[in-house]
Amino acid sequence: MKKFLMAASAGILTGAVVTTQVAAPLLAQEAESTNNVYEQLDLFGDIFERIRAQYVEEVETKDLVEAAINGMLTSLDPHSSYLSPDDAENMQVQTRGEFGGLGIEVTQEDGFVKVVSPMDGTPADQAGMEAGDFITHVDGESVLGLTLNEAVDLMRGPVGSEIIITVVREGTPEPFDVSIIRDTIKLTAVRARAEQDAVILRVTTFNDQTYDNLESGLAEKVEELGGSDSVSGIILDLRNNPGGLLTQAIKVSDAFLDKGEIVSTRGRNPQDGERFNATPGDLTDGKPIVVLINGGSASASEIVAGALQDHHRAIVVGTKSFGKGSVQTVMPLRGNGAMRLTTSRYYTPSGRSIQALGVSPDILVEQPRRTPATEEEDEVTNRPSRSEADLRGRLNNDSLSEDEIKQIEEDRARAEQAAKLREEDYQLAYAIDILRGLSVMGGGQPE
Repeated sequence: MKKFLMAASAGILTGAVVTTQVAAPLLAQEAESTNNVYEQLDLFGDIFERIRAQYVEEVETKDLVEAAINGMLTSLDPHSSYLSPDDAENMQVQTRGEFGGLGIEVTQEDGFVKVVSPMDGTPADQAGMEAGDFITHVDGESVLGLTLNEAVDLMRGPVGSEIIITVVREGTPEPFDVSIIRDTIKLTAVRARAEQDAVILRVTTFNDQTYDNLESGLAEKVEELGGSDSVSGIILDLRNNPGGLLTQAIKVSDAFLDKGEIVSTRGRNPQDGERFNATPGDLTDGKPIVVLINGGSASASEIVAGALQDHHRAIVVGTKSFGKGSVQTVMPLRGNGAMRLTTSRYYTPSGRSIQALGVSPDILVEQPRRTPATEEEDEVTNRPSRSEADLRGRLNNDSLSEDEIKQIEEDRARAEQAAKLREEDYQLAYAIDILRGLSVMGGGQPE
């Protein structure tokens, strides 16, 4: 018995020695890491004081601290940044749907400001700005070397004032200037309209109003067309939609899904991940859906397109989306400022991340660039067509009733309207053609 106790004591002693041998280096590493952090903070303090004391001009302490914080955040990725009290307030106003400015969503790439998308009906949209444009100068001042916030500040100004933006555009050999008059931006999150027998829901942003606008707009247009049985399907137009609130993207996706995952988010720690699932109920009663996307469709737009695509609930048409697959959390800071920090990536129901890849459409359809027609082309286009019906003394068609003839004329007028739409918006016309094809086949969706 005494031998057993001695053996046990030796085992405990050995275990204590092993634990000490393993723990000691870990504790030493942790202490060294902590010391390094303090050394770096001391270095920051030294530089901060030297700037205050020796810089050629006097510098505001507050400005130095804010610049240092913003530099730390923007070094992480293009979407993390510091928001001054004014910027934080402006962001809250934007999510409510009304603010002053040009009406463009921008990011930073290769040192220049890149347009993610112009917002519908805003001064930038009316001036002809396009997704993918690079802004190199603002009122003749280069934005190269500026942070994104600094470049955006350059573009701000009083409502009614003019700004000259120098733009580099793919396919255009030389940079060119665009004149824009600043205005108060009032965003209607969703514009609904009926086109032939389809309901088109143009979603311009994901703010506090988006789902409510979509629900009411859809109901109004379905009633206008004579009820659900008269509707061939829904076109959800997400082109040039820069995104917005994750909660609204989930609500809009849920509006068309009865069940299943909508999106999941995963951060650094696995336990921080979240999954968001659809609830029973489909606002369209299972009608076919076509989703339109392009290179200006980002973030929340991609969540909706990816969810409906993965569940085979919609056919996605257009061109590859922007590819912003990260989630930013806005954290309030002392002094009424805020920090926008990338905290997770989001994944579509099939588990794919679209970060830097985007959502690929099921049917790739480019939007042709509009080119001015020549006088000769205008003359040919406007020349009246002639047919048998225009000939004097022609025979009547005695095989059709008046109702049948009326139906043929209505179908012809609808076809002419579709042809006109193809000239104005080829991608949208293509989407309507798909809905009509699905309707003819019984409204079936691809599995």
